[in-house]
Amino acid sequence: MNRIAVLGSANMDLVVRQPRLPRPGETIFGHDFALVPGGKGLNQAVAAGRQGGTVDFLGAVGRDAYGTELRALLVSEGIRVDGLDTVDGPTGTAHITVLDSGENSIVVVSGANAAVTALDEGQRAAIAAADFLVLQCELPVSTLIEGLAVARASGTFTVFTPAPVVPLPAAFLAGVDLVVANRLEAEELTGEADAARAAESLSARRGWAIVTLGDEGCVVARGGVALGLAPARPVRPVDTTGAGDTFVGALVARLAEGAAGTAGTSGAADAADAADAADANAAAGASDAAVAGAVRPDTARARVEVSEDAMIDAIRWATVAASVSVTRAGATASMPTRAEVAAILA
Repeated sequence: MNRIAVLGSANMDLVVRQPRLPRPGETIFGHDFALVPGGKGLNQAVAAGRQGGTVDFLGAVGRDAYGTELRALLVSEGIRVDGLDTVDGPTGTAHITVLDSGENSIVVVSGANAAVTALDEGQRAAIAAADFLVLQCELPVSTLIEGLAVARASGTFTVFTPAPVVPLPAAFLAGVDLVVANRLEAEELTGEADAARAAESLSARRGWAIVTLGDEGCVVARGGVALGLAPARPVRPVDTTGAGDTFVGALVARLAEGAAGTAGTSGAADAADAADAADANAAAGASDAAVAGAVRPDTARARVEVSEDAMIDAIRWATVAASVSVTRAGATASMPTRAEVAAILA
């Protein structure tokens, strides 16, 4: 079992390499420019696919050359694109500055991503059939809420990257099984500057939280209790663009290798799931019938669960994948294959 649905953005990245950030009003010279397929959703989908996951990508591109190129890339990576719509208007773009030190800053223009304001029947069915749903914040919030509601009703394990941080209903975060945030995102969501306390806060209602700390590793929490710091793999970075997405995609793919639906969930957990789905539906304006229609009786199953041992193993795997990615330029171009990660861990 390793089916993964990624509901997210697809962008063309316009990347400039330069020695430093310009001061306000200043013009400086860069020394390299590249067009690179990107978007947090597309990046995570490619990362998961390269680690062996069976991936459905759900989103939209524009009716332009960038959209054609992004669709072709996903197909070439073996990712299903039945849920990738083509809409009038431009494909989303991300304008990325990469400093010689390897640090980066990004400005996103949503384009076609902003047109994904609701899920269609095929997209809801893909989420209902998936073992894992991966979400970010580069699509309209109403669509994220609807996707979460379908996942919760279907027993699909949900993974959420709150980037960029946007206002969300309290019921949304409470209904997510795993939140993966960097240090700044975690602090903005919780008000906690300490990564361990932020992870505890993000995981307090249900499930898991991981707060990534760059070259310091990541903090892991479950059910409101921090489990400890997972160390990073030391490398010399060339470009950190896409490292977080590589981590998430590899993590989910590794989890999906061994996850199993568990019929023995408690009544309290089942009640919490029902409440989460109802809250999410109400917040999104989605009807119960629309969500129920995506969950066919012949595909109904117990909720997908992840054990502590499986999570620790997946974090170790994802840490290696991300460490490889930062030693190469680009986002999708830098993402390693499963064989590369396995060779390092052998």
